Amino acid sequence: MFNSTNVRPAICVCLAGVILLFLAGCAREQQQRHQAVDLYVDAVMLRELDESEMAIERLNSAVKIDNRFLFAYSLLGEIYQETKDYEKSAASYEKATELNPWSFKDYFNLGRVYQIMEKFAQAVKAYAKACELKPNHLEAHVGAAESYYEIEDYNNALAAAERVEQIDPNASEIQKLLGDIYELQKDYDRAIASYKRALEVDSNNPDIMTSLAVAYLRANYSEPAKELLTSVTQIQPDNNVAYQYLGYCYLRLNDVDRATESYSRAIEINDKDWEAYRGLGVAYMLRALDDEDEMLKAKAIQQWRLSLDLKPNQPNRERLLKYIEIYSKQDE
Repeated sequence: MFNSTNVRPAICVCLAGVILLFLAGCAREQQQRHQAVDLYVDAVMLRELDESEMAIERLNSAVKIDNRFLFAYSLLGEIYQETKDYEKSAASYEKATELNPWSFKDYFNLGRVYQIMEKFAQAVKAYAKACELKPNHLEAHVGAAESYYEIEDYNNALAAAERVEQIDPNASEIQKLLGDIYELQKDYDRAIASYKRALEVDSNNPDIMTSLAVAYLRANYSEPAKELLTSVTQIQPDNNVAYQYLGYCYLRLNDVDRATESYSRAIEINDKDWEAYRGLGVAYMLRALDDEDEMLKAKAIQQWRLSLDLKPNQPNRERLLKYIEIYSKQDE
């Protein structure tokens, strides 16, 4: 027969044991959390003292004890980023965002790290989430626009860049990017307008000046392009790209002698510039045809061959090979 009198004390003893075990478990868990927090505090202090390696060691110990310690992962991401260990930085920020999907700072920093690593597809995802969390954050939208541009998603790059323009019309880096996007879309008037706005904010910036000059050339405005490129070569005497475009500009202006000088200077600065060799060949050939100079014709062909050696699969390769063939036959 079932004896309830004997069973009740046994149940009470079991329940008391379970409660004690639970309390002991809670106590151990609390103790471990305190240890993790102490290690985190140590890491913060060590970071302030520029002891990055020791700080990283403390933080790694903290996350071993508590693998859901959000702040430790976030700080690890920052220190790894500062020490340029970007792979580990990204992994730490990924864990931080996994634990807290509303952490703007971690998503934004994750985007920056991926952008530095040139993992632009991952950067786009991180920046997109950061922009979602803070729709008016300038740098997050700038990073998103730049990363979209790198993966050739120009529509989203344009949308992000236009959002930056709404937030801060004076952000020169985004005006430059807008110019680059418009130029790729062959909208040269809008590209010129954007590059001009960028120069208003960041005057005498050689990169922006060169981009504006190229847009002018593509829109058939050779004189303002020449003025800009000449200024760039004065600011940066070793800028071979500026000299290369200046050579092309002089060809457009029918100043073959100066075109020859500019292309020659571009090659002097960078003897791997296949476009400069090709342009120099054109300049030599124009002079050769005007002067009926066979030596200049031979020099032109030589420059074209050098260009093809450097860049065998260059645009309009077949046309260049045809010119080499035609003018070589004339010498025979």
